[in-house]
Amino acid sequence: MSQPASPPARTTGATGALLLCRAPVADVRPAAHLLRERMLLAPAGDEWSVLVPEGKPWLAAGSEYEPVDRVLAGWATALAVGSNWPVLALWWDPDRAGYSLAAGFRRGVGYEWLADGTPLGEDEAMRTFAVRLGLDPVHDMESLEALARPDEDADARARLLGLIAVLHRAGVALPPGLGPGESADRLREAARVGKDVETVEWAGWRDALRVELDRVDHSPLGTWVRGPKARTIGAAHLACGLPLLVWGLRRGGAGWSAAGALLIAQGAAGLTYDHLRARDARR
Repeated sequence: MSQPASPPARTTGATGALLLCRAPVADVRPAAHLLRERMLLAPAGDEWSVLVPEGKPWLAAGSEYEPVDRVLAGWATALAVGSNWPVLALWWDPDRAGYSLAAGFRRGVGYEWLADGTPLGEDEAMRTFAVRLGLDPVHDMESLEALARPDEDADARARLLGLIAVLHRAGVALPPGLGPGESADRLREAARVGKDVETVEWAGWRDALRVELDRVDHSPLGTWVRGPKARTIGAAHLACGLPLLVWGLRRGGAGWSAAGALLIAQGAAGLTYDHLRARDARR
């Protein structure tokens, strides 16, 4: 495993964000398209990928400012819904820093620190974080618990660097230049010159449905993507996705509207796939 990159120089008062997916790029790419945001996608270690936003939707979400942590929590939820891999959002701004972990339909877990490193979360969040990522219950948990204790010498950036050090033992290796404290602009520029980086962006509902159909067609789940179970799951995705998309658009919530869009695409793809396969079977 490669060694972690050297910590980047600190950028005072910067706002930035990263999305870490515990899946290879090939698995992340289809879901990332449905975020409806232009992203840079690159490998980030053993079976990990990283997404770097090209824009700053937390500054242009409708007519109201939307905190970066809320945008990232919505994106993480959108990516994790319907997948079998967790998504970790890392974010920071001039006042705070933290993470949000999403895994399927389970309730997300998060933790944050003030700029001076003062912990604001609950110990239970760290324990849930460790369990969901399959971290070592002794050594890794000790490191996580230390991040939740007061430390006058550790600011918010140092806390996130400590978190990344724990994740390194789980296979994470961020590309050079990507790390806490950097501005969104510097993260984008660093990602662009990285190895094996690619751009993903929203290409419309027709392409979104095509991508989802292709994903379902190659799914190893067998009967779960056909028949009554498939129809039930598809209908549930649509029932959840439509109001979530509307709510996100009305509130200017970039992350939650992305989650709604992803659910709609998955639901529509599931119902369409089931219909097409049933028609083929009758021929």
